[in-house]
Amino acid sequence: MATKKKSTKRKKQPASKKYADGTKYKDSSGKTRRRVSSPGTKRGDAYCARSSGQKRTEKVKVRRKAWGCQGKKSVKRK
Repeated sequence: MATKKKSTKRKKQPASKKYADGTKYKDSSGKTRRRVSSPGTKRGDAYCARSSGQKRTEKVKVRRKAWGCQGKKSVKRK
């Protein structure tokens, strides 16, 4: 009699944890990189302006919060 193998399904990680600041990911060339944001800088303003026109996915919402986006401007956390 053959025994049935239990399917082990991974729990889906919430976007707030998956795309949080400081998490690591692999880019298209296979290099490991860290997610970092710099709220209140020119770089932050550029990110906020660019992402303001993107579709509001969970990833975009989390990343805009990390960058401190308010409209098209990046604001430093207090």
